[in-house]
Amino acid sequence: MFLHGIFPPLTTPFYPDGKIYYKKLEHNVDRYSRSPVAGLVVQGSTGEAILLSDDERRDVLKAAMAASAPNKVMIAGTGIESATETLRLTEYAASLGYDAAMVRTPHYYKGQMNKPQNMLAFYRTVADHSPLPLIIYNFPQATGYDIPAELVIELAEHQNIISIKESSGSIEKVKKMVDATRHLKRAAAVTEVQEAVTGRMLSQAKAAAASLPIAGQPSSVAVEVVGALKTRQKEVGFQVLVGAAQKLEESLNVGAVGAILAFACAAPTACFEIYTAWKERNEAVAKEKQKRIAEAAIEVVGKMSIPGVKYAMDLNGYYGGPVRLPLLPLTAEEKATVEKLMENIKN
Repeated sequence: MFLHGIFPPLTTPFYPDGKIYYKKLEHNVDRYSRSPVAGLVVQGSTGEAILLSDDERRDVLKAAMAASAPNKVMIAGTGIESATETLRLTEYAASLGYDAAMVRTPHYYKGQMNKPQNMLAFYRTVADHSPLPLIIYNFPQATGYDIPAELVIELAEHQNIISIKESSGSIEKVKKMVDATRHLKRAAAVTEVQEAVTGRMLSQAKAAAASLPIAGQPSSVAVEVVGALKTRQKEVGFQVLVGAAQKLEESLNVGAVGAILAFACAAPTACFEIYTAWKERNEAVAKEKQKRIAEAAIEVVGKMSIPGVKYAMDLNGYYGGPVRLPLLPLTAEEKATVEKLMENIKN
């Protein structure tokens, strides 16, 4: 799966009484689907997944998929402490049509998780049996565990482990993982404009092709035609994604291919502009766009966390709404700070 670009990790909308507000979830997904982001992550940390019941996680995965555009890569957060439960949720996500699974590092039994063999066994077991390609999810600020680069490099050799979301904020670690996995050569299907080909796109193309009297013809041996969809294979390696918006441009410069950014929930276009300028090798514009969001990303996401992200979303036409206990809403003073920081960051 081609994972280049910007991915917002969806928040979970709630009514004031704490029930999930599915209509607002659909509203947000529809808006993101019409934005330039590469895809969406459902049930990650920003989605308050750890505060939801098993049934709620499944219902959110189902509702988000139903509302999404077929050309957006859909990533399901399926990490649970046990390998068995992680696989069960991953299999459910696959049945809905998700393209990849993001699996956070198990962390509760820290003494055991600090033993490399435990973490290696967990990811290899899940990868061996998962119907979806895996993205390792490292978020030490929340889990208290920071997976060493050496373990990631070793796990990257597994054919079904294709990426990591590295949220530690360490540029040195990103560079180390990129440099040590350059030898890995894998293929991913892309469109003629170098965008990801999702499973839903292929399914729709095959269904349409079945009704055509004559199949389309490829323009070259490198192109595969399914109905009206032309695809080609693009060589990709182990794909490093980052999670710190304030360090996006710097991370891309050392080899990251994109990012899963909580700040993109409120400002997807602002984050995409950094990526686009970098991709076009316009260093001055990339730095300018990066500087524009840096302070807001640090304050809104890094310090105010999900309550800050949700309020920033409310300011930019998305539905953020309330958080779930034990999280609390922002104070009036904090809201005023977010308003000032987001004043010139619109979508």
